[in-house]
Amino acid sequence: MPSARLATAWALFQGLLIEALPFLLIGVLISAAARWFAPGGQWLQRLPSHPVLGPLSGAALGFALPACECGNVPVARQLLVGGAPLGTALGFLFAAPVLNPIVLASTWAAFPNQPWLLLARPLGAVLVAVGLALLLRLVPEAELLQGDLLAERRLALPLSEVSLLERRSGVLGGGGLAGRLSAPAGPARPALAELCRHGGNEFLNLALLLALGCLLAALVQTFLPRSWLLAVGSAPTLSILALMLLALVVSVCSSVDAFLALSFAAQVTPGALLAFLLLGPVIDLKLVGLLGLLLRPRGLLLTVAGAGLLVLLIGQWINLWRL
Repeated sequence: MPSARLATAWALFQGLLIEALPFLLIGVLISAAARWFAPGGQWLQRLPSHPVLGPLSGAALGFALPACECGNVPVARQLLVGGAPLGTALGFLFAAPVLNPIVLASTWAAFPNQPWLLLARPLGAVLVAVGLALLLRLVPEAELLQGDLLAERRLALPLSEVSLLERRSGVLGGGGLAGRLSAPAGPARPALAELCRHGGNEFLNLALLLALGCLLAALVQTFLPRSWLLAVGSAPTLSILALMLLALVVSVCSSVDAFLALSFAAQVTPGALLAFLLLGPVIDLKLVGLLGLLLRPRGLLLTVAGAGLLVLLIGQWINLWRL
């Protein structure tokens, strides 16, 4: 019945949105706190820019932040705006949703009798994050990052890395860039009212995109039953591809995806189970709009393709080891 399917889609939409909104709020609050306590972001520029150490240091930041993939987007944006190395911000964006304490604890609670999974999931997340960071580093920042984000980022970067013209700010006049460069004082801490207004606008904009993503995920889930994907659960390669597609469709937050995976863990191969737990925190239907605030379409396509290939290879290796 069409009415029954619409009711199912509405229930799924509500569940996904209610599940994700608190973590999005946490991410916005963390981003606002960073602007308040470190308005200039000088410490971000001291993070390692090494192609491998950079993403690893960004991933390590995830241990201290209890936000899932939705909440990590505003934090990663603040890292980029503050002048953090690109690889470090990308490492945080892609690995932190798995490495944060809530996700690690939920994975342990769901699979206490599978120690290999408790080790393979965080290690796999780090490998995927480093691989994606290396891949996206091949694209110039001007072609990778959205224009408004790139303009804010250039204002924070030192002159040794970006020219005056690239900052897109006036050089003449005391209130322009020249005045700020010559001022001996550090960056001013934003007023509390400005901070609240900026955070509120950011939350509303991200929440709207999140709601659209949740609606899309709910509709796809309603008209693409999971049983179709789980039917190939015993095939070594098809099971991985099916569970990767399922991760894209169900769009559940990384803080609870382990409990969802527990419901069908006995029906799929070990590599497929790990693939489900690795791909969802990087990219799913509800995340596309949020990531679109950071990355241009080319960057989004590279992220989807790179993450899919890396997760498929990791899943295949796990099947060779565990089967």
